Amino acid sequence: MKLHSDNTQQYQTVTGYDAGVVEINAQPFDYSLTVLPEVAPQPWHVTRFEDLSAEHFERIAADKPDVVILGTGERQRFIHPRLIASLSELRIGVECMDNQAACRTYNILMGEGRKVTLALVIGAKN
Repeated sequence: MKLHSDNTQQYQTVTGYDAGVVEINAQPFDYSLTVLPEVAPQPWHVTRFEDLSAEHFERIAADKPDVVILGTGERQRFIHPRLIASLSELRIGVECMDNQAACRTYNILMGEGRKVTLALVIGAKN
């Protein structure tokens, strides 16, 4: 599904998504990644929701976003609080949702000027 027809270079915008692929500024990615509004997408070395660990979230905590939108794959799943302790200690909120909802929510929050991180588990079979 296409979200935007414009290619925005100033900010990292989700321009489309489908099962197993997300487009950031019209560039397709078929692997898990993190996205911040003013930073190029970065690989996020996780292949399945079940493989998420505290270390995955410590990397995100280093960026100090206001909120993390966690895309958990094709369906919504919830992360155990012990895995996001590094974020909770910094008062960084985490919202879990399926990847499509996560992409839409990221674009909305980014458009409002929020410091948001989109973390997507892509290729997850859940």
